[in-house]
Amino acid sequence: MSTTRGQVPTSGTSPHGPGDLAGGNGIHRTTVTRWVREVVSLLAARAPRLDRALKKIARTGGGIVLLDGTLIRTRRRTGKENRKKYSGKHKCHDLLVIGLTDDRGRLLWVSAARPGRTSEITACRHDQLTAKLRAAGLGAIADLGFAGLDDSGPDADPAVITGYKTARNRPLTRGQKLSNKALAAVRAPVEHGFAHLKNWRVLGRVRTDPKWATALVRALLVLTNRKVSR
Repeated sequence: MSTTRGQVPTSGTSPHGPGDLAGGNGIHRTTVTRWVREVVSLLAARAPRLDRALKKIARTGGGIVLLDGTLIRTRRRTGKENRKKYSGKHKCHDLLVIGLTDDRGRLLWVSAARPGRTSEITACRHDQLTAKLRAAGLGAIADLGFAGLDDSGPDADPAVITGYKTARNRPLTRGQKLSNKALAAVRAPVEHGFAHLKNWRVLGRVRTDPKWATALVRALLVLTNRKVSR
């Protein structure tokens, strides 16, 4: 990939690092790094906020969103930074990102990147997801990993639908199995939304703090939606 002097690729798909770009263009590496960070910050600022994304779906007549979480693998770090990013469930070092898509799989919003040991339910509660869904008059469909997130009363409409979990000595009924199958089919597009986001190879080389990873993921969300909408 060739670049002209003063240009920095922003797609995240180039194999060149800041050192290669700096040397090829006759500028200092720190200048390239600063430019990249400035562009990422500007793009991240354009990413939709949760409440605005939900209100936009409600205005267009949508009734549901699809909810899921994804893990971004990171390089192993030393000391305390290493421990809090280690996911015991997945046996790797990573960051957790929660995302919402519409019923076609178009990414609407991504959360802040949190250490890998954070549970999906904890991350959603930190963002007050269920309260904001109710405020917008929407519901979310999610997998069984989000079971227990919606702690509404028995008389309230559920804000998050997750299907049925099997219990010890109590297998699912045929109706419950069919319900789970139907929900799985409805929420399938959310996987496509995350797949578009994770096509950016730069996410395979994340080794920085969650704050920078958050800006990077939100910047890639903006670029992903622009690319998909073409």
